[in-house]
Amino acid sequence: MNKAIYIHIPFCAKKCYYCDFTSYVGRDEEINSYLDSLEKEMDLYMDKKEDIYSIFIGGGTPSLLSPDQLDRLFGIIEKKVNLESLCEYTIESNPGTLTRDKLRTMKKHGVNRLSMGLQAVQDKHLKFMGRIHDMDQFVESFELARQEGLENINVDLIFAFEGQTLEDWKESLEKVVAMNPDHISAYSLIIEEGTTFYRMYQDGRLNDFDEDTYISMYRYTVEKLKDSGYHQYEISNYAKEGCECKHNILYWDCLNYYGFGLGASGFIGDVRYTNTKNMKDYMEDLDNKKKPIEFKEVIASKDRFNEKIILGLRKNEGILLDTVTKYLTDKEENDFMVKVKNYIDKGLLLVDNGRLRLGQEGREVSNSIFVDLMVD
Repeated sequence: MNKAIYIHIPFCAKKCYYCDFTSYVGRDEEINSYLDSLEKEMDLYMDKKEDIYSIFIGGGTPSLLSPDQLDRLFGIIEKKVNLESLCEYTIESNPGTLTRDKLRTMKKHGVNRLSMGLQAVQDKHLKFMGRIHDMDQFVESFELARQEGLENINVDLIFAFEGQTLEDWKESLEKVVAMNPDHISAYSLIIEEGTTFYRMYQDGRLNDFDEDTYISMYRYTVEKLKDSGYHQYEISNYAKEGCECKHNILYWDCLNYYGFGLGASGFIGDVRYTNTKNMKDYMEDLDNKKKPIEFKEVIASKDRFNEKIILGLRKNEGILLDTVTKYLTDKEENDFMVKVKNYIDKGLLLVDNGRLRLGQEGREVSNSIFVDLMVD
């Protein structure tokens, strides 16, 4: 399989309170210079056009770019990528930043998948999370994208945050399903260090979410979306047939991808790298024809095993046991299989034809299972 590409666009109109991704607010005047640097970075990795499996442009808010800036970004990509080789070409967007001209520019350059951040349908919850849009703006942006021929649209949702009830979550799913997107990502809120929510949590202004309510929400999500024609193919992702996110599956399969842009991570060969998150350093490194890498490591066998457990078991199809146990010593493999048998006996893990996967109840406590199965 060909490599994939992730491109990070770190500009936002406002930083959402739950977001820990690298992003800048109020620095739109730097976008053109940033695109210059992005082109220089791609030049350092790709000296000719390559066949690429998938491209994912994330952020930040890529749809904050003007039509001309989007045109420039896509032009930079087209110098390095044989577009005919692409199976999937995704760009993230936020309601309130999409226009007809921007959507037409995306479509003109071959984008075939749009990911839209909604998070909740209630305006009070959108305000609580620091979102810049309301539900009406989302509906308007979604319908505009459909009018412009975007036939594969994902909608991101968040659940299990303070102030949200089970009825609120049911309403969110009902309204989103009624709009008939092709893919739905439904993530429970994780309070990440460095975010506004984290500071609120530390100050006692934000509380832990009730575990029983979380489980009720998760179970409802699985059943509701199944009944609505979406099959769950990963812990938090649901798709209509053929609309699974190919780019994310490549991540979960631990395959290779370039990471371009501020704070982006890549995985080439056995080397994982992460770029600097400092804009000045990023631009200066590239002006000096130096890759803006802040950290890189060769992935050892145990790390490979741990990644395959954490990422591969997220998928409904799970992992082939013999593709992960090969990274372990005999003792480590024996210890691992004892733990696996214990989880199988509890119904949390299942084994079919040599393939290990999470049971439905196992998905509800997946993080604790992953941590237990990892090797030191």
